[in-house]
Amino acid sequence: MATFKDFRNQVKPNWCPGCGDFSVQAAIQRAAANVGLEPDDLAVVSGIGCSGRISGYINAYGFHGIHGRSLPIAQGVKMANRDLTVIASGGDGDGFAIGMGHTIHAMRRNIDITYIVMDNQIYGLTKGQTSPTSAEGFKTKSTPSGSIESSLSIMELALSSGCGFVAQSFSTDLKDLVALIEQGIQHKGFSLINVFSPCVTFNKINTYDWFKENLISLKDIENYDPTNRMSAMQTLMEHNGLVKGLIYHNPKKPSYQESVSGYSESPLSKQNLTLSEEKFTELMSEFM
Repeated sequence: MATFKDFRNQVKPNWCPGCGDFSVQAAIQRAAANVGLEPDDLAVVSGIGCSGRISGYINAYGFHGIHGRSLPIAQGVKMANRDLTVIASGGDGDGFAIGMGHTIHAMRRNIDITYIVMDNQIYGLTKGQTSPTSAEGFKTKSTPSGSIESSLSIMELALSSGCGFVAQSFSTDLKDLVALIEQGIQHKGFSLINVFSPCVTFNKINTYDWFKENLISLKDIENYDPTNRMSAMQTLMEHNGLVKGLIYHNPKKPSYQESVSGYSESPLSKQNLTLSEEKFTELMSEFM
């Protein structure tokens, strides 16, 4: 059985010292081992940005896609090879700006993959511009007088899009983050895990100390029920989205694969997909 060390490779991450993404990488590796995966059972697909490098730092199948496109690639991988556990990853700019259209449709489509977003409220790789999750008034190189746009309420958006597994964590809470990723992998459907992952170089507002002072653990909210969608939405609105833990879980919602007529669990490479001349002629006649 693999351990988290088996998910390490020889590539040294070049994130800034103190970046929250280090913890996210470690959490993925530990969670993969804890649920009994081997390196060749896992595929990690990433987009562009500091967080996009993560697919090259984990000993598993990796694919570094283009900006905002980790989700369509990851969905294609899962549909082609049903044996793989697929994790898509990216940053708040990658997933909630240029990739937002894919994010919305992936959530409503409910393909059985896990999407982990490293949310630092800024564009880090391009040296510090406002992102979709930056707060109104946030001053950056692109908004020197302060952003005049309100930030996206991502968790609320996920709930309204029908996402069956919605969670949020903080990169310093490694134990809780590992547990959430394990649950996300085991959930049969689309899982969204947003991780507050501070940028120590360009974001001097949303720091580790800031999150420690402002985040509310759902475990501390008496009688919080993650299966109650309405309650989850209300809690998010009451706390301006600054909560951590399992926000919502609906294990009864069928996944995309389960809903596809004639879907086979066997990977495409193992299926008998030979097309006879008779069947080919029959199909072609429909276009004549």
